[in-house]
Amino acid sequence: MEDNNRNLILATVLSFLVILVWYTVFAPEPPAQTQEQPVAVETQTQDVPLANPESSTLPADLAATPADAAPQAGRVQIQTPSLSGSISLAGGRIDDLLLTRYRETLDDDSPHVRLLSPSSATATDAIRTGEAKPYYAVYGWTPGPGVDPALVPNPSTVWSLEAGDTLAPGKPVTLAWDNGAGQIFRRTFSVDENYLFTVGHSLQNNGDAAFTAAPYGIIARHGRPDTQNFFVLHEGAVGMADGTLLELKYDKIAELDPVDREGRAEVTEVTGNGWIGFTDKYWMTTLAPAPGQAFTSVVKYAEGAGIFQTEARYPMQTVAPGTQVNADSYLFAGAKVWEVINGYQETPGIQGFVDSIDWGWFYFLTKPIFRLLHWLHGMIGNMGWSIIALTFILKTLVFPLARKSYISMAKMKELQPQMEALKERTGDDRMKFQKEMMELYKREKVNPAAGCLPVLLQVPIFFALYKVIFVTIELRHAPWVGWIRDLAAPDPSSLLNLFGLLPYAPPAQGTLLHSLSLPALAIVLGISMWVQQRLNPAPADPAQKMIFAWMPWIFMFMLGGFASGLVLYWITNNLITCVQQYTIMSMHGHRPDLFGNIKASIPSRPRKGSK
Repeated sequence: MEDNNRNLILATVLSFLVILVWYTVFAPEPPAQTQEQPVAVETQTQDVPLANPESSTLPADLAATPADAAPQAGRVQIQTPSLSGSISLAGGRIDDLLLTRYRETLDDDSPHVRLLSPSSATATDAIRTGEAKPYYAVYGWTPGPGVDPALVPNPSTVWSLEAGDTLAPGKPVTLAWDNGAGQIFRRTFSVDENYLFTVGHSLQNNGDAAFTAAPYGIIARHGRPDTQNFFVLHEGAVGMADGTLLELKYDKIAELDPVDREGRAEVTEVTGNGWIGFTDKYWMTTLAPAPGQAFTSVVKYAEGAGIFQTEARYPMQTVAPGTQVNADSYLFAGAKVWEVINGYQETPGIQGFVDSIDWGWFYFLTKPIFRLLHWLHGMIGNMGWSIIALTFILKTLVFPLARKSYISMAKMKELQPQMEALKERTGDDRMKFQKEMMELYKREKVNPAAGCLPVLLQVPIFFALYKVIFVTIELRHAPWVGWIRDLAAPDPSSLLNLFGLLPYAPPAQGTLLHSLSLPALAIVLGISMWVQQRLNPAPADPAQKMIFAWMPWIFMFMLGGFASGLVLYWITNNLITCVQQYTIMSMHGHRPDLFGNIKASIPSRPRKGSK
């Protein structure tokens, strides 16, 4: 049974090793304004209930829309504590947006992260050459049955600036367009200090007859965007439809089945609450109708033009003469900061918005672990020390199980003399040995598998923390101490240049060569695993002894390419385990012979002349 116990532990550890190799092999690569005078119009305003007749016309096809119909139309500047950019009056589209709280790299002079990019007259050629990939949000109206499409604004309509000059928190701007047939369309943009735009649509009917149309919003990405291409990370369309999360990667969008009048599309009717958009690893652009608003959620791909689209289509609205109809919606365009998007989930009530963060299969662990890490960071102020504090808390939570494991290991040592006597008595009769050994364990109340439970429990915790560090923006560019300036990236140090003492650049982070170059944290990890092993005598079986002897150094090379925050967690976990095991086993009369085991693990050469 002792051999079986060792085999079970060995199988568990080797399974963990296989999974880590899997992650290592598939690891991701490192990663002059014009203005028109305001138009004063006195109207009778009336909110018209939303109807839902079948639309006779779909929203404008962006593939057939001029890339930038009127660049001379001018732009409205956007300036907030978090954003910088502009709105094009051609189409009234938000197509120029920088995230001013984030930079591309750690360098102070690195450019800010660009989220949205305008299209141009040469957009198609630029996409083909890889020079530009337009990405923007645009709004319009779909004409109702019998309404001339020229009487509603589309993505190429040139709007007039009616009110405001620069879009900023507390300073909305309003665009207007008169179709010349008695109807005036207005679009009002407001923005908060973070990343939420409020987009108000209004249709004022000054004509003699009722006018029917439906507003819509589109987020368009021209060409396949650059992605991490990592199977544990979702990048592509993301949305929520009445409590059901929707996720479609770009390759799946391009392979959608054709839908009548849509092309390749997935169409979902949302009856109450939902949102739809595109997500990157850290950034997201999302259309969010007002809570309780029914709409049609669409994910589609224009195959000939190579445009990915998500759409929010609203029900048809019939506006009586002399009245006005209003429809409000939201646009999120920014960083997926948990505290921010959780706030938007609460107010204005965007249902399930925090699920736009890819929590993964272990979401039941990932979410609470992140919440705890986020709280610790708020208390400590440094994410590296917060990871260390998190490790102490997690080890405290699993301590009762670990304690039973170490007590069981101590009892196993007490039974060693009886085990040796049992071996001598049973000889080569393995069946008899196994039977009597099980009776011995039962009589002494020893569970030989207890030592495996802490190892098994560590696997989901490890992967949950891996997910947290990999996908949450709170870890991006988060420093710890010294040379560790980004806990979401591998340790940049390298043994190949003596950790910066030699005038050679280390291998690029995230590459296989970087993993093999032994960063400092990886070396500390290997040593901590080796010390932890030395708390127990080496296995008697030569094969097991060799595998266990090599395992710390194999892990050391493997984890050199992992995020430094994850390696920091594992080092801390190993050191706490060493202290716990040494203390508990000593309290039960079996103090581990650390130095004796270290000495015994070092092969000794026989002296000359000895036999």
